[in-house]
Amino acid sequence: MKLDNEQYRIIVESSPNMIWRAGTDTLCNYFNTTWLNFSGKTMAEEVGTGWAEGVHPEDFDMCLKIYLDAFAKQESFEMEYRLKRSDGVYRWINDRGVPYYLNDHEFAGYIGSCMDVTDKVEGQKMRDLAQRDGLTRIYSRQYFEQLANIEFSKAKRFQSDLCIAMIDIDKFKCINDTYGHHAGDLVLKTVAQTINDSIRTFDLFGRYGGDEFVLLMPNTNYAKAASIISRLQDSLDTIAITYNDALIHVSASFGLYQMHDEEILEKVIIEADKKLYEIKENLKNNQANRSYD
Repeated sequence: MKLDNEQYRIIVESSPNMIWRAGTDTLCNYFNTTWLNFSGKTMAEEVGTGWAEGVHPEDFDMCLKIYLDAFAKQESFEMEYRLKRSDGVYRWINDRGVPYYLNDHEFAGYIGSCMDVTDKVEGQKMRDLAQRDGLTRIYSRQYFEQLANIEFSKAKRFQSDLCIAMIDIDKFKCINDTYGHHAGDLVLKTVAQTINDSIRTFDLFGRYGGDEFVLLMPNTNYAKAASIISRLQDSLDTIAITYNDALIHVSASFGLYQMHDEEILEKVIIEADKKLYEIKENLKNNQANRSYD
């Protein structure tokens, strides 16, 4: 049974979703009751570009670009942005738009459907805050350890190789003391991004504390891990950060250890940390010896 226009109208107006329509000029010419109840505005206030006044200023350019780019190509789009509710509170909206056609071929504009997804978006943000280090955006220590324990258990069960590297930025205190903590933060972020972009998708990388990072390489023996570390060191050696007309060169030390018969992950990390300490001590001694030459 085909629906007549009045039946379509009733369905659209009764929809729990916020529905809009735009003509071929890209301007919106219709909003259903659910949308108007959400915005607290009249149809006359919302049509044209009036609705866009409710988009959060930080999201406006992104929202407009996605909309106009899709419109130019007559393609479907989906985006999330914040829209002001009638009480003045911004809510996250998932907006899906599709082109529609008359007589199956004549482009007539777009029809869109929106849902309030604030709880989902904010829930994801809370998870992200718990899982990611606030400065470097790599795994936090707590979340790294959670994932690392899973990999450790797998390695024990299947008797597979596993290596851990503790990583420490060389002369980081000197960088902070010389250029300030903002420069230090920039170094931390750059090192983290460089390593994160260079490791394999299944490796785990997190910030362990201060200027120390930790890298877990599952299904990897010592020789392969050492090769990976060498490549990472080469990548870090090419970093030169410009800060207030100064050039900051960056390097890092890696303490690498392969799991043997340890019963808990913490002992593997401790062994890798010992290796790192030995390397840092040797580095200090070599520098001290050179200063006496």
